[in-house]
Amino acid sequence: MTKAQNKTSNITKGGFLTTLGVILVYLSGIVPVNKASLLALASFIIPLSVLVTGYKNAITIYAATSLLSLLICGFKITVLSYIVFFGLYGLIKYLVEKLRKLPLEIILKLAFFNICLLVLFLLYSLFFPGLLKIKISPYLIVLGTEIAFVIYDYLLTLFINYVNRYILKIIK
Repeated sequence: MTKAQNKTSNITKGGFLTTLGVILVYLSGIVPVNKASLLALASFIIPLSVLVTGYKNAITIYAATSLLSLLICGFKITVLSYIVFFGLYGLIKYLVEKLRKLPLEIILKLAFFNICLLVLFLLYSLFFPGLLKIKISPYLIVLGTEIAFVIYDYLLTLFINYVNRYILKIIK
């Protein structure tokens, strides 16, 4: 494949992945249940784009999906969640896992998650007041979300391994 054909192929794949991401983010905003599941599914597109088109193109896909979701869906909780965490995490995961030091990877991923959690809390408090009136201890909420995050990270790793093993040959 020539360089021009490869560039065209990456643009086409990027457009398809962006469209799929925007559709999933849009659906997460209108479907009454499983919003987080749809956002998690949308987040799987970024690691897929890293594998299929490369890291630089994945950044473009993330930016395009975020911007289009914001323009199409408006300023919604699901769109903010995608922009701050779900879309960005695939890019961060790629960089962190290049270190190949598991304890450090876990610490960095949890630090990133906790920073995102704090940013989302501040954004929700600022733009959606009254939404976070929960009577559960904040420590329990953070612990519960960290456990959910570890499970999410593990599932994302399984997805990446599956794509590497079985699907990448077909897509490329």
